[in-house]
Amino acid sequence: MGKKIFIDTLGCAKNDYDSQMLAASLIERGCVVTQDAAEADILIVNTCGFIEDAKRESIERIFEYSDAKDKDVRLVVTGCLSERYHSELAAEMPEVDMFFGVNDYDDLPGILLDEYGDSSSSGSALSSDRVGRQLDDLRYRKREFDKGAYTGVLKIAEGCNNACSFCAIPSIRGPYRSKRIEDCVREAEDMAAAGIRELILIAQDTSQYGRDLYGEIRLPELLHRLCRIEGIEWIRLMYVYDNGITDELIRTIREEPKICKYIDMPIQHVSDHVLNMMRRQSSGASIRAAIRRLRDEIPDIHIRTTLLVGFPGETEDDVQQLVDFIDEMKIDRMGAFAFSDEEGTASYEMDGKLDEETKEARRDLIMQHQMAVSTELNERKIGRTYEIIVDEICGDGLYAGRSRYDSPEIDCAVTFSSDEELQPGDIVNVLIKEAFEYDLEGVRV
Repeated sequence: MGKKIFIDTLGCAKNDYDSQMLAASLIERGCVVTQDAAEADILIVNTCGFIEDAKRESIERIFEYSDAKDKDVRLVVTGCLSERYHSELAAEMPEVDMFFGVNDYDDLPGILLDEYGDSSSSGSALSSDRVGRQLDDLRYRKREFDKGAYTGVLKIAEGCNNACSFCAIPSIRGPYRSKRIEDCVREAEDMAAAGIRELILIAQDTSQYGRDLYGEIRLPELLHRLCRIEGIEWIRLMYVYDNGITDELIRTIREEPKICKYIDMPIQHVSDHVLNMMRRQSSGASIRAAIRRLRDEIPDIHIRTTLLVGFPGETEDDVQQLVDFIDEMKIDRMGAFAFSDEEGTASYEMDGKLDEETKEARRDLIMQHQMAVSTELNERKIGRTYEIIVDEICGDGLYAGRSRYDSPEIDCAVTFSSDEELQPGDIVNVLIKEAFEYDLEGVRV
């Protein structure tokens, strides 16, 4: 039997994708991917390094494995944190045998198994001149899915060209690179064959898909191709910027029944003063216009967004504009985050930094208003029937799931009863009986 590998993935869906790709490559080389860290020969921690809380969690997890593992077990760190701080980590964490960056996944399995083959008895920290030495080649990738998986992400592009002043992603993952339509479709066909029913499209900015490869936006064409794949029931769009919402994209979402009438549109703020400092390509007016267009053309569309409060120089008036926006536009799904001061970004050098207490108070204020909006919108769903995908068996005849209007782990959950036994991944009709701030209750019909 080959070496047993345990992979712990932190951070966003893009890291999940990378871990699935890495697992498939290791399995092809004869390894066994285990869910039990205690039986592994190699522990791999796929880290997140986007904001301070994520970095802290990644570092704590590395030390947990370092303290718990046997001396013969190798500890390998990869992902965004390793890409961003590889030299510092290698100097401060001698207990880690190897560091890899986000652009090293093609070579990582071969290096791992050569390093830890019978001819070698010890590993060493990966040299800093290797990490990030080249950009990942975006092409078809085999991936390994958990047994019983019914929802999965499809990464259609990597990197970002937007250069927002608060964001380190371009320095971590490089410029925007689209994956060919044929490769995206082939990966999606693999996912359908593995039992995936819900396909979630991700990139740093999905609305720009294809511009670098084909000289024009090709997201609608890709969506049409994906909708033809047998076995895929729901297709969900994430990270669509408001300036990329075209008439053709709106028409595609409206006319293709498999595409969830749901769109994740990260706007960050609505004050022009703050948006300019953030170097966003949007304005408060353009954001409102995009939302109104979506709602006019797709009446049942549900919009998710994220807001970033406490940016350097943000004023009380800027915050009030956010509050007014929430109360006026009644966004269906929203999360708010306090600004994290990240070295290497343009905002790190800005004046007007706010203290943590102020940032957290502003975030809490925003979420209080959103809670009222969410409660109101959920109450409108009482008496209506929705398609629900089962996520969890909660007890005898009791289940939890999501509607087409909810992404896994971040949006509303629907708990419901059913006389018929169900399994995760089943899609059933549920009549909504009760509504709460962020969740719903109902009964299968």
